[in-house]
Amino acid sequence: MSNTCSSILELLGLMVEVGAWLCSFGATVMPSWLSLSTELLILESYEVGLWESCVVQEAAGTECRAFETLLGLSVNMTMARICMCISDALGLLGILIAIPGLSLVKSCGGSQGWRVKRGMKITAGVMVLITGILVLYPVSVIAHDIVVKFHDHSLPHTVPRWEFGDALFIGWAAGFFHIIAAALLFISCCFSEEDDIHFEYQLEKKFQPVNSLSKKRVEYV
Repeated sequence: MSNTCSSILELLGLMVEVGAWLCSFGATVMPSWLSLSTELLILESYEVGLWESCVVQEAAGTECRAFETLLGLSVNMTMARICMCISDALGLLGILIAIPGLSLVKSCGGSQGWRVKRGMKITAGVMVLITGILVLYPVSVIAHDIVVKFHDHSLPHTVPRWEFGDALFIGWAAGFFHIIAAALLFISCCFSEEDDIHFEYQLEKKFQPVNSLSKKRVEYV
């Protein structure tokens, strides 16, 4: 029974982690971390991502231009680049480590194979948890900076202000999904195969006297 629960939890954790990694990777490459629209130009808006800035026009479409140098980026954007790149690499590594650790995958044979699999799931869970933190941190820092500048009363109300882009919401979702996936992998490790082996041994030991007694009775007859 515990093996079934463990298999379901670890498989669910892996599926959630794959979805979370796709969301975090999408947030990394999306050019919509910051969004700006003005009342004077209703049909035109501006978007800024980690790698490029874009001008969105309803008539002409979207035109993007990559950043030519890192020196033109703010400290928060540079930090977000580093954190998101590390989180994408670490999350992918966690997925690759978690796959052979699944009980449904035939790997790590031997009497102590389940210990190796559990160690791989714990390692993958730690990596996934760190990935979630690395995703949530830059997204939250940039969102906080947007809120502070939006409510800056030193600027006139006519000056346009940056707002939340779609990538921030996707990044928040990805970070929470990473943490949920890590929790599922950790919980699946609580159901150990050692308990099943001990339980089966106790059953065999319990019914062994009954079998031997019935055998003696048959021989006596």
